[in-house]
Amino acid sequence: METLQFLHSGWAYLVLLVLVIATFNALFKFFGNKEYGALDFRFSLFALITMHIQLLLGIILFFSKDYFSTISEVGGMGEVMKNSALRNLIVEHPLTMIIAVALVTIGYSKHKKKLVSKPKFKVVAIFYTLALVLVLAKIPWSLWF
Repeated sequence: METLQFLHSGWAYLVLLVLVIATFNALFKFFGNKEYGALDFRFSLFALITMHIQLLLGIILFFSKDYFSTISEVGGMGEVMKNSALRNLIVEHPLTMIIAVALVTIGYSKHKKKLVSKPKFKVVAIFYTLALVLVLAKIPWSLWF
């Protein structure tokens, strides 16, 4: 389980880097009226792939840590929701990250249907920026530094 935790934590750096690159690439090129190219597609795709791998690692880690026993031990979900550390670990972080992955997936899917560069960049910029904000809001920074 420690190896899985290490993978999930280490992979998060790559996810964050790639998501930042894909987001800012889309924003700069949208506002700069640039043409959409193969490299832009790869940035968006790599962000999608890294986030899905991170989600898979997170789901495996979540169920391997047996948080359901923790919930029972503390007296149920009502007690978990009163404890900010447990609430973040068991509810807020996983839910927020699932939403962020969904936003990237939707943005990626929608951008492929656009035929012109400007709308492609717009869709990626909107959905990836929202995902990036959520990821930055729920990264457990205290564990990172």
